[in-house]
Amino acid sequence: MTESTVTAAPVDPNPEQTALMMARVRKLMLIGGLTIALGIGAIFMVIGYRVFRSEGSVVATDTTATLPKGARIVATAVSGDRILVTLESGGQTEIRSFDARTLKPAGKLRFATEP
Repeated sequence: MTESTVTAAPVDPNPEQTALMMARVRKLMLIGGLTIALGIGAIFMVIGYRVFRSEGSVVATDTTATLPKGARIVATAVSGDRILVTLESGGQTEIRSFDARTLKPAGKLRFATEP
């Protein structure tokens, strides 16, 4: 028995097929490159937005808020950019809000029972 080895001759691709395949590869590379560029651009936009929208360092402020005579603070809370202080004075409950950045009064809410 003799073994015969069959060697396959390299197939020369058709020039038209080669051009078509190269065009497809270029198209896919262009799509991939544009996608990457768009993603990197979006990242830089977010970084720039956060840098320019930041309000910088917070300036320390000393403020004294006066309370009605005999009032006591029941609770405090922070909500967004507001500081809320719940007071109780003479049987009535009141909530005062202050701007967290400037500590200026932003409003009052009083509660009373119906007669």
